[in-house]
Amino acid sequence: MSAEVWSYAGMFWSALLSATVLPGASEVTFVALLVSGGTAPVALVAVATVGNTLGSVLNWACGRFLSRFADRKWFPVGRNQVERAARIFDRYGTWTLLLAWLPVVGDALTVVAGVLRVRMPAFVLLVGIGKLGRYLFLLTAAGFATA
Repeated sequence: MSAEVWSYAGMFWSALLSATVLPGASEVTFVALLVSGGTAPVALVAVATVGNTLGSVLNWACGRFLSRFADRKWFPVGRNQVERAARIFDRYGTWTLLLAWLPVVGDALTVVAGVLRVRMPAFVLLVGIGKLGRYLFLLTAAGFATA
């Protein structure tokens, strides 16, 4: 496989894991790959968005099917984070999923969406828009908006 393919694969896994267990790693990977110049910026945004959104789908599944284990170390978010996210979700509804890219509370929002059984099409659309927005912001901030 070429270095470019490995770069995209690394970006995908970094983004997926960032949405579940590794806070903040995908932004560092994203910017590093942009600066290295070995990837197409638009493709990198797409790969990062898909990976990060799929990671949030895993959180949704944890909330939907595994929330009884929320007190376990391996669970993607702590009980306090889930409770805080549930309050936000109760107040603002499904639209809060546009904020799933936020540190700390974003992952909890996606778990709460699973607990509340938010329908998958709406979940993926709203979370995906938010995640895309984050990577487009990073692309612009890194000076690659015209690429």
